[in-house]
Amino acid sequence: MTEDTLPAEYLSPLATLVDEVLACVGYEMEAATNAIDDAVPGYGGLFDPATTPAELRRALDDLLASDLTRPPAPTPTSDSFILYVDGSSRGNPGPAGAGAVIMDDSETELVRLGRPVGSRTGNNTAEYVALQLGLVGLLGRYEPQHLEVRIDSMTVIRDIWDGGDPPGLGVETYRTAIERALATIPDHRYTHLADSDPNPADALATVGADIAAFGPG
Repeated sequence: MTEDTLPAEYLSPLATLVDEVLACVGYEMEAATNAIDDAVPGYGGLFDPATTPAELRRALDDLLASDLTRPPAPTPTSDSFILYVDGSSRGNPGPAGAGAVIMDDSETELVRLGRPVGSRTGNNTAEYVALQLGLVGLLGRYEPQHLEVRIDSMTVIRDIWDGGDPPGLGVETYRTAIERALATIPDHRYTHLADSDPNPADALATVGADIAAFGPG
């Protein structure tokens, strides 16, 4: 395994295994889903209704026992980066996922990250997890000197950048990790995304929420 599994809320055993596979590939969602789809027998895949929980569990166990590794990181144009992040909770609370997209300063996509957050988790927590996911993914691959975080959560913005109070219990672990990560980046700022602004991390958070909805397995 190339990365430690990041902390999560409660997940079913099956969703936890998917999250562990994601950790092996540095939370690169496409790499993980392709590996899982290839490991599932027949014509099924991670989200194919024809794939039984038993088949999926066997495929996940086999992958975790293999030499699955993180794909090589593309070369950026400079030490300046853009990070899109988004969290999604279906039901708020409900199955929740987090997504992050790392770009260089030419706005070329470098890495697309995603993961499940919890089976009954609120949207605020998912937003914190998304920022943590993106920062850990960025610092694990590059040495950023300048960073613009593009984010739609005013709750996270007020807490992390504007000195506001945290939104309540449940985000302390993620908040501490975020503050430590940002402290290593000399220049960082945020841009608030309106609901109408495109956010490439949104689709990754949705897939993470789909994984979080998996049953016990």
